[in-house]
Amino acid sequence: MRCSSRRIPIQQRWVLIAALALTSRLAAQEVSPTLRQADADYRAGVAALNRNDLSTAQSKLEEVVRLAPSVELGHSALGVVLEREGKLTAAIVEYRKALTIKPDDSVALLNLAAAYAQSDAPAKAVPLYARAEAAARAQKQILAPSQLASYARVLAATGQLTDAIAQMREAATEQPGNAQLRDDLGSLYAQAKDWPQAEGELAEAIRLKPGLAAAHLHLGFVLQAEQKAGFAQEWMQAYKLAPGNANVALMVGKSLADAGQDEQALAILTAAHQLAPSSTTAAYQLALVRQRMNQTQDAIDLFKNVVKSEPDNYDALVNLGLALTQAHDARSAVPYLQRAIALQPRDATALQDLAAAYLQVNETADAITQLQAALKLTPNSPQLHYDLGAAYKLEDDAAHAIPELETAAKLDPNAYEPQYLLGVLYMQQGRYDEAAPRLESSLKLHPQNGDAWATLGSVYSKLDQLPQAVSALREAIRQLPDQADPHLTLAAVLVKQNQPEEALAERKLAANLMRAHMNLQRAEVATNSGKSLLAGGKVDDAIVEFRNAISFDPDYAEAHLGLAQALDKQGKSAEADAERARAKGGAAPAQ
Repeated sequence: MRCSSRRIPIQQRWVLIAALALTSRLAAQEVSPTLRQADADYRAGVAALNRNDLSTAQSKLEEVVRLAPSVELGHSALGVVLEREGKLTAAIVEYRKALTIKPDDSVALLNLAAAYAQSDAPAKAVPLYARAEAAARAQKQILAPSQLASYARVLAATGQLTDAIAQMREAATEQPGNAQLRDDLGSLYAQAKDWPQAEGELAEAIRLKPGLAAAHLHLGFVLQAEQKAGFAQEWMQAYKLAPGNANVALMVGKSLADAGQDEQALAILTAAHQLAPSSTTAAYQLALVRQRMNQTQDAIDLFKNVVKSEPDNYDALVNLGLALTQAHDARSAVPYLQRAIALQPRDATALQDLAAAYLQVNETADAITQLQAALKLTPNSPQLHYDLGAAYKLEDDAAHAIPELETAAKLDPNAYEPQYLLGVLYMQQGRYDEAAPRLESSLKLHPQNGDAWATLGSVYSKLDQLPQAVSALREAIRQLPDQADPHLTLAAVLVKQNQPEEALAERKLAANLMRAHMNLQRAEVATNSGKSLLAGGKVDDAIVEFRNAISFDPDYAEAHLGLAQALDKQGKSAEADAERARAKGGAAPAQ
């Protein structure tokens, strides 16, 4: 069993050496005035360092390395000061000088290794830790637990998980009550996908320190990987323990969002964004959640801020373009998507999103070009074949549309959309025998498609399959109660079946629906005119238009609300309240 009293942490060892070593070296030789001054500066520098007077310490130790450049202790001590001041590059230079003078200086080895680890150069740190560990074992010692843990982290960063786990396990064994080391060890086991060991270590970390937020966070990831219940509760516990920690909030919010729990994630990611308003990662993750929750404008604003800070952020550019398209602002989306494609020209998804934007602004030929390019990258994508077929259909190019849709249907037999469009195209070409089975297949996959039922009813009528036509058309009417066309088609079928009275009733229903639709359109036009007049300060004229709109469609809520706003401007509050009540479908308040 090792004697723990022989393991001296790096900070303690350095202070002892600082107090003794330079003096002992000077005693072994005839001391010149220059070396005496170096010794005095060294002691003053160490004293300043110990009281955290870094400015004085740096000044004194810079004098040491100037006066005694061949003494490694001065370089090591100056490196420590520079590192504490956050000057890692300069500190590394001093540590390297110390090791050049004395290659077996374990303090300089460990300090240089730690500096490389902090500067994201783990590959440079690993051999230094290995040398320091070997030197310690040669003296029947081991590194301090904190140094073993640092060694483990750089090993993990360079993909040496097995060795990393061994080092971290030794650190945790030396300090069995250290919850942070248990959390670190559990996290390494998780990286190695050794879930039972990871769960055990993380549970032990929580037992030792129930308030350790990171351990709860990591345990949540492990439970999720094991498909065990309670992972979201662990994430929420981490957030409750560290509500002011932006990193914890970000990780918890992102994890919940990735697990499909957007409603919970929204509040936490909002908090993360408020805690770290300059964090583009927090803004981006919050934008993704808002986008999925149809809070499109908020998402757009966040994406724009991310892109402003990171102009080459490909994912943000793509999602901003997609959000703008969702907001029916495809014209603004196009340049963002073009920038994304310029960064990653071989990403079929961005090409597909750009095609969707082009379609929204009726630039179908450009959309087709993008979809063709995307298909060269992913030729077996059923969605891309469908999108290209649909684009060709918009161009009335059935000759090219049909092969694309047939390919989409073959690649994904469970997709109803290609079958539906094929049915429509075959019907338009008079190929009714081919149209009917396509529409039937589509409706088996997705029966809640009133337009497909109406189209199938028309096809059955053309095929003189009249009972089937009646059945399909009645289902279309059930699903599309406000549309007149299915009633008119059904009337024609009923005439064929020698049912004139039933046909007349369907025509009357169609006429009423068309009249209502026309009145709604008139109400919309009048209401928009009223809004424009009201915005221009012409209140009396606006009231006339709003009342016209209500005469066309008494149930049109926008007209009642516009009229209420105009009446408010005339000081007629009671009448305005009555209009607002009518807009909600309620009775007007008593006068």
